[in-house]
Amino acid sequence: MLWTILAIVVAGLGAAGIAMLLRKLTGNRLPKWIIPACGGLGMLAYQIYYEYSWFEFQLQRQPAESVVVASETGEVFWRPWTYYWPMTTAFTVLDSKSLLRQGGAGNDVVAFNLYRFEKQHVDRVSHQPHLLNCTTAELLPLDAQKKPLLQQMKRIDREGVLYRRACS
Repeated sequence: MLWTILAIVVAGLGAAGIAMLLRKLTGNRLPKWIIPACGGLGMLAYQIYYEYSWFEFQLQRQPAESVVVASETGEVFWRPWTYYWPMTTAFTVLDSKSLLRQGGAGNDVVAFNLYRFEKQHVDRVSHQPHLLNCTTAELLPLDAQKKPLLQQMKRIDREGVLYRRACS
C-alpha cells in the first residue's frame, strides 16, 4: 500500500510538471490553476489504472497450474466510472496441483483447494479445502480440521470451469 501511495504522488507530480512545462512553453498564457488540476487528474488517472489492472496483475502472480473458476465485478458509489465499466473485485482460483481423486461406492470424489482473492485496501487471500462429487455435481466445503460443512453444500453447473477442470 505504501508503494501505491508513493506511485500516486509521483504520478500527480509528473502530471503537474507537464502542466507547468506547457504553461512555460505558451508564455504563461495558460492559467495557473492548470498545474494543480493536472496534478489531481494525474493522481486520479493512476488510481483508476491501478484498480482496473489489479486482476491481471494478480493473475500473472499465480502459478501456471492455477485456474480461475469464478470472478466478481462490482460498482462503488464513490467511483462513478465503475457503473459504466465494472471492475473485478474478487476472484476464485482452483489449485489444480492439489487435485486428489477418491473413488468408491460408484461415486467419483475429488478433493482440492480453492483460493479466493479480494481487492480491498490491503489484498486479502483466503483458502478452503473442498470435496466435489463428480457424479452428482455437489460441492462440499471443509473446515480447517477437514470436517465437512454440510449446511454449505451446493450443486454446481456441470458446464462450469470448476466441474470441467476437477472432474475431467
